Amino acid sequence: MTVDKGYVEASIDPNINLVDEINRLKKEKRAVIMAHYYTRGEIQDIADVIGDSLALAQKAVNVDADIILLAGVHFMGETVKILNMDKKVLVPDLNAGCSLADSCKATDLKAFIDSHPDHTVVSYVNTTADVKALTDIVVTSSNALKVVNSFPEDTKIIFGPDKNLGSYINAQTGRNMLLWDGCCHVHARFSLEHILELKKENPNAEIICHPECKRPIVLASDFVGSTAALLSHIKDSSADTFIVATEEGILHQMKQSFPNKTFIPAPPELETGMCGCNNCEYMKLNTLEKVYLTLKYELPEITLDKDIAVRARKPIDAMLNLSK
Repeated sequence: MTVDKGYVEASIDPNINLVDEINRLKKEKRAVIMAHYYTRGEIQDIADVIGDSLALAQKAVNVDADIILLAGVHFMGETVKILNMDKKVLVPDLNAGCSLADSCKATDLKAFIDSHPDHTVVSYVNTTADVKALTDIVVTSSNALKVVNSFPEDTKIIFGPDKNLGSYINAQTGRNMLLWDGCCHVHARFSLEHILELKKENPNAEIICHPECKRPIVLASDFVGSTAALLSHIKDSSADTFIVATEEGILHQMKQSFPNKTFIPAPPELETGMCGCNNCEYMKLNTLEKVYLTLKYELPEITLDKDIAVRARKPIDAMLNLSK
């Protein structure tokens, strides 16, 4: 057995049922699996807790377990660890990163903050623990508007790292926040042209999108919201067909929750050798095999410097208190 590549490499008995073994290990080790909506459907199906970033953070606070396995991306594992320093937090693959988190290094943000000392720092949850430790309050796509609106209108704000989400909030609030120049590589590559072509083919369909999408996609959409908000909107909408501009993993929950409705994934700008789907390759690094091996060997484990964790928890708690 080795974890040299960032995940457990070990042989698996081809005769075992992975789902049964994962459930056995969960009970044996008092472990809980938390999964994001963008992970593979089979992982969502075996998760004890599933949700968007806000829901996962909220539920992580009171998890009754000795081990928490977070199936998502690395910053999510860090967030769970920050909220559970007394528990063992595992991730199936340390290589499951995030283009947003990677776009904002703590040293670069620190220099930017120092050049704007009179600004409040609002950071998206899609950031490293080091960046959260420099932040006044964290937001998710579910609560970003509420958090920003909690500040007086004349408050000077640095918002990062997602410039598209920041632009959406500026447009909704009339503010002029300073925006970090980062974006989600998945949400940034949707094709407005292809989406409008789908709309012509399905004139009664609603276009729904995540606020991490570029502004032309947002303006063309009938509804804009976080993954949780998209699910809630579908429940309340009279439409029976939806063109969905967010990571395709959410379609698994949409189809399960609303089997009588039709969901069409919005296509990206096609590049040579690229499929017509829009998956987050980092999220898809989580597999049932890796989940099984991670639970079996209790590796890889998320570890954090205690001082960083203490400082990073303050802006997360500030967010959670506002989100109650």
